[in-house]
Amino acid sequence: MAKAEANIALLWSELARLGEEGELRRLSCAFARFIASLGAAPPALVLAASVLSELEGHGHSCLLLDDLAAGPAALLGWSEEQWKDLARHAGPLPKSAQAWAQLLGGCEQVWETSAFNYDQPLVLDGARLYLRRYWRDETVVAQAVRARAMQTREVDAHEVRGWLDLLFASQREAEAPDWQKLACAIALRGSVAIITGGPGTGKTYTVARLLALLFATAPQAHSQRIALAAPTGKAAARLKQSIDKALTELADKVGAALPLRELTQRMGAARTLHSLLGARPDTRAFAHHRGNPLDVDVLIVDEASMVHLEMMASLLDALPPTATLVLLGDKDQLASVEAGAVLGDLCHDAQAGGYDAATLAYVRAASGEQLPPAFAGDAGALAQQTVMLRHSRRFGGPIGQLALAVNAGDTGRAEQVLRAGESSVRWIENAQQQQLLQLAQAGYGSFLDVMNTGPSGPLNTNHEQWVRQVLQRFESFRILCAVRDGEWGVSGLNEAIAARLAQAGLLKPGGEWYVGRPVMVTRNDYGTGVYNGDIGLTLADPARPGALRVYFLEGEAVRSVLATRLRNVETAFAMTVHKSQGSEFRHTVLALPRERGAVLTRELVYTGITRASEMFTLVTPAGAVLAEAIGTRTHRTSGLRGMIAAR
Repeated sequence: MAKAEANIALLWSELARLGEEGELRRLSCAFARFIASLGAAPPALVLAASVLSELEGHGHSCLLLDDLAAGPAALLGWSEEQWKDLARHAGPLPKSAQAWAQLLGGCEQVWETSAFNYDQPLVLDGARLYLRRYWRDETVVAQAVRARAMQTREVDAHEVRGWLDLLFASQREAEAPDWQKLACAIALRGSVAIITGGPGTGKTYTVARLLALLFATAPQAHSQRIALAAPTGKAAARLKQSIDKALTELADKVGAALPLRELTQRMGAARTLHSLLGARPDTRAFAHHRGNPLDVDVLIVDEASMVHLEMMASLLDALPPTATLVLLGDKDQLASVEAGAVLGDLCHDAQAGGYDAATLAYVRAASGEQLPPAFAGDAGALAQQTVMLRHSRRFGGPIGQLALAVNAGDTGRAEQVLRAGESSVRWIENAQQQQLLQLAQAGYGSFLDVMNTGPSGPLNTNHEQWVRQVLQRFESFRILCAVRDGEWGVSGLNEAIAARLAQAGLLKPGGEWYVGRPVMVTRNDYGTGVYNGDIGLTLADPARPGALRVYFLEGEAVRSVLATRLRNVETAFAMTVHKSQGSEFRHTVLALPRERGAVLTRELVYTGITRASEMFTLVTPAGAVLAEAIGTRTHRTSGLRGMIAAR
């Protein structure tokens, strides 16, 4: 007993030291103390609880006992020596996953899913240790997705074939099969569909045709309730704009065969997931849930890679069993900031197909598409409702080649594209910060010139048009960072860029708020109707001399909020790659830091590249950091795929 007490004292001391030095979150130390306060806690349990909490901060939803037995140094971003030093303070530890399971299963703070449930804070599900809320969320998502994947509808394949031939009449792919056409056929027959693909593969183009197909084959088309949603306001606005454009073109194509304009008029604006579910201040609970479900027949969610585990669980809980859920996203992009990598888990093997004989026969009858034998298999029920779009119509040039090389982990090819001298792709190696500031001055000069010139003509008639032009110019260029702190991070660069623009006479910063300050909302504010990730620009209020308003561009519409009402914002000349998801800029600059850290991964570089529509510039103070980033894949521990397969 005395030795155990000595070990636990040493462990507390070491955990406190790591917290003070920033190697461990203070929250993780506090959580371990909370676990110990609930009953007898051997040092091994305290250690496991602190590691589990720390991994949650890295985006992992659980801790694999195999990783705990082997040593989770890599998952924590530590060296092996750091982990061994901490483990030494906990005394002798179990050497295998089975031994860890036996130890943890005997602790009163841990609920083994095969035992009686006392609402313990830790859950041991087989060889995975969870915080209870993440186990609950994964269970909700797994059960809902599996049930939906196994629920197929009777479809008149002959009727569907006729409509698909009309909707895709002018499309002639160089490749076969036509994955967009195939995706529409598959999505029609189930209550869940996952459509994944990189930039330019036509995800929203496909969904517009899916909507037309749903209207065309519905028994009561005029009563179809369609909802569009995305994780951020900007992504939602882009989704609505893209689908509206595609549906307008499609209405001309189908003509009198389907009153598409009339049918789609009832579709409202795309909304954020928080808004759709009815988020309420000061609570994690939503207005819509299983007892008060969403009033929808079809829900389309774009940028699904950004949807974290808790949000996906809430969404599936609120969705009526009879409704169809369509998830769109790029599985190779960065996962959400919060825990979980839901889209990546759901369509992890989408490139392989894995379609069974029944799906192959249905696809052939409903779309006329013959899938090559390589895509045949039996990968489970969810694979039968998943389609990966493979042909990019927008990314055929150097930017696309670079994105493909990075995504494939081909460092040599990526560097070759970057050094090829193409006007659309540029690499500034061994850069100094001043070179990045020169890019910022040139890139942001366009919107600042229009802003400083002011509206032409009468203020009351041309002001909104001028604001829209200023915002559109600002949205054409952006600097993206991998990290938040330091010379090459968001905070350091925003300060340096503002100073550079002021020195050039383009800005006049004075205090926190000033004309021309771009800001990003960092917290949902239901009173003003702005949400985390929204980006606006500070301009003078034409109705109140001396007052400032922040203007937001939502599609073609402009809305504004008094600057003094926005409390949770930060300057946004530079932003993280994570926060840029769902956005697209004509010229994107990606600035990597001097030293590689845990956040520098292949997925981060790929996501940064694919934010660019016409020009991409990579800025690296040290050339080796690119190769290291491309060689590092994001890994998030999760039990979701196993749960879907097993339950």
